[in-house]
Amino acid sequence: MAIPITIDDELIAQLALNRVSGVGSHVFSSLLRVFGSASAVFNASRQQLSTVPDSNPNITEIISRGVDATGVEQDLLWLEQEPGHHIITLDQGEYPVLLAQIHRPPPVLFLKGNVALLQTVQLAVVGSRHPTPGGARNAGEFARKLAAIGLTITSGLAAGIDGAAHQGALDAGERDKKDGRQGRTIAVAATGLDRIYPSRHRDLAHEIAEHGLLISEFPVGTEPLRANFPRRNRLISGLSLGVLVVEAAVKSGSLITARYAMEQGREVFAIPGSIHSPLSRGCHWLIQQGAKLVETADDIAEELLPLLPAVIEEKGQKATVDAGSVEDLSKQQQMLLNAIGFDPVNLDILLARTGWAINDLSVSLSQLELKKLIDTLPGGRYIRRSVP
Repeated sequence: MAIPITIDDELIAQLALNRVSGVGSHVFSSLLRVFGSASAVFNASRQQLSTVPDSNPNITEIISRGVDATGVEQDLLWLEQEPGHHIITLDQGEYPVLLAQIHRPPPVLFLKGNVALLQTVQLAVVGSRHPTPGGARNAGEFARKLAAIGLTITSGLAAGIDGAAHQGALDAGERDKKDGRQGRTIAVAATGLDRIYPSRHRDLAHEIAEHGLLISEFPVGTEPLRANFPRRNRLISGLSLGVLVVEAAVKSGSLITARYAMEQGREVFAIPGSIHSPLSRGCHWLIQQGAKLVETADDIAEELLPLLPAVIEEKGQKATVDAGSVEDLSKQQQMLLNAIGFDPVNLDILLARTGWAINDLSVSLSQLELKKLIDTLPGGRYIRRSVP
């Protein structure tokens, strides 16, 4: 059965175009730019299609002949299967702003879970599929601490470092249930979301879908093909404000993610290791290329937290980090929050701005920390968590 060229449902038309062999994100965008919509693409003549930049006769022939509707029906059945299943396209407001800025962003995203996490500030954590025990422990611990301060941990659901990072973020949510915080983690898949790869992460994927978000650019039914993993990696970095590489060989998918991050203008962090370990060489190479050497989660927080107000403003106030409510603040606490402003400040600056006694200032700072409205940075500095 072929999809008729009289399609009037733009989502169905975009799903159909997304399944045309040879139509990658660049050709997809070119077609929409020329014809105005995916529906119009399927109504175009062969001659009109042949004028599209970067297209080719094979693609023109496939579109003109009509696309097999079986795959699109699978996408739509999957979408209707559960309330937590979603599909968004590049032209929708829900599409992640940072991802839309990368070179050739994916035109269609399949989502399972909490779609609100797309608008949170993300840190990617990646590394070897066969880490050392210390590397896996570092990935989980860094992810847990960074998720606890409000960053969403994004990774690729792979064995090893990826799985440890996802679990660390979920553990942070488990510890903070009393505050209503969930496991802030996003898993980017290299398959259709009807499949879990690797299969050993089936339970982990279900937990992420329940408390976090699964995301893929690949249609339903897509198998774990080797060529899909680099494409998955560019999404991991494209969604994130920065990328942390925990352990990686010089030739590895993690370094591909880091290179994408550099090209996309993202921050890159690397944990150093033994000069005798092959899994340290990739991190050491990144540090030589300008990645920041990190030893603690505070090293990352120090770099990223000052950027959050700018990211939030750029995203039109849609990006969020966890924070307490300002409705129940005392007048003194509100004055202190205003004095802190939106840049890191130390105790001396706050003493000068408030004119308070140091004991009063210390008590109020502690109260704001307990309310999760501010964070302590290295060097005795303080910063607001988000725009109240």
